Amino acid sequence: MAIAGLPDSLDPAIGQLAASALVYKQIHGPLTDYGRDGGLAPGLAESWEASPDARTWTFRLREGLLWSDETPLTAEDVVWSARRIVDPASTFAAIGDFYAVRNAPEILRGEAGPETMGVRAIDDRRVEFQLTAPLGYFPLLMREFYPFPRHVIEAHGGAWVDPEHFVGCGPFTLTETGPLSLRLARNPRAWNPARIETVHIEAVEDAATRARLFRAGDYDIAEAPLATQIAMLTERLPYQVLPYEAPKLTYLKVNMGRALTGNADFRRALDLAIDRNFLAESLLAGTATPTRHIIPGLFYEDGSVRDNRLAARQLLVNAGLTGANAPRIQLRCLPGERERLAIAIADDWSQIGIDVEIFATPPADLYPAIDGGDYDVALAHFDRGLKSDPDFMIEPFTPGGFADNTFWFGQPGEADDEFARLIGEARATVDADLRTQAYRAAERVILEARPVIPFLRERAFWLVAERVTGLSAEIQPVLWRGFQLEGS
Repeated sequence: MAIAGLPDSLDPAIGQLAASALVYKQIHGPLTDYGRDGGLAPGLAESWEASPDARTWTFRLREGLLWSDETPLTAEDVVWSARRIVDPASTFAAIGDFYAVRNAPEILRGEAGPETMGVRAIDDRRVEFQLTAPLGYFPLLMREFYPFPRHVIEAHGGAWVDPEHFVGCGPFTLTETGPLSLRLARNPRAWNPARIETVHIEAVEDAATRARLFRAGDYDIAEAPLATQIAMLTERLPYQVLPYEAPKLTYLKVNMGRALTGNADFRRALDLAIDRNFLAESLLAGTATPTRHIIPGLFYEDGSVRDNRLAARQLLVNAGLTGANAPRIQLRCLPGERERLAIAIADDWSQIGIDVEIFATPPADLYPAIDGGDYDVALAHFDRGLKSDPDFMIEPFTPGGFADNTFWFGQPGEADDEFARLIGEARATVDADLRTQAYRAAERVILEARPVIPFLRERAFWLVAERVTGLSAEIQPVLWRGFQLEGS
């Protein structure tokens, strides 16, 4: 396996990098799991149920669960692990997916002890979580919650993730670490043991180098080749370049706290003038899909993604934004490939009479500027990994979400209250189909208001050797437990 980088820690209570999540899926066992279609599936818990008000969730563990050292894995391990994650005395604590669990925020702030957290073991196989508000998608969050081996951590402290001490419950166990490599072995005591006996992981930061070494036969799987090389690689390795629809959204943030960008007609003109098809097909060489939506897979785009510059110009005329009043805005972005997108979008806007200054800055400067409101429009992007559910695509834009820096909430005359109401309704809904309907309704509100303007949904690409089998056609090859090698 060739991946872009290794985890910053093999302890899920400490690791923060995206590479950490990829490796965690192999060596740790989540409470619930991802199915082969990317949806919700049993993990360590074989079943779960909610109270009528969706404020209490009970998970039932599989019978006979074992850690890799043959120690029984019980509900008490799950409770201790949940408390450890939010306890600042134990780890680099973070609220993470436990934000709705009773007393978790107070524990994180040091205002309460970890024993007050709203989680308890009913018996050896049942764990109960008490929430402060209804949360219908709580089991989805538990796909990223990995219980820890308490007996090993108490014996070895932070060294529990060293190969000589490591104990886990995932399909693989850790056997060796190096400066740029990891070696895993099949864990026969896992409830879902892997089919491949060993996996050697190497960190190769440069995407072009990963692709070159894959072509040379050094790796069976390599992640994320360069977008500019996809066409060439597909031509030369037609059955080994695998594309996947992914929850990777590229969009514009619009600062609603400024007079010009707070004008609804001006925001609509910005939206209508973008040539999404050119960006997707020409600039990104077909590695992205044009879109006007946040939630993937629910809408038939067709002609709705076409630009309409005539209508955009008319909106500016109606708003009096022409001639001496022609608008001038600053478009912030990251340098490199994102700057290429910004230049193309600026050209679209210039054709309807908007003067655009592009300000390309590194992340250390860009993100604080956006959070502080020092921008007109900003080019933004997020990748939700395997989380394509509507919950995880819309939630970043909710109050307090990581993409809540458009200053939409609280602006007079805006529909942010209706958006917040629909989000609350969605969160409280246990039935997945009904919850999706509520999120779709919330999406319509935010898209009409345009504090964010989606324009591309980028695909994920992996290089996979033909001898690797057992992959799902629907999700990226990040769940290695089901893989097999042809002939082995």
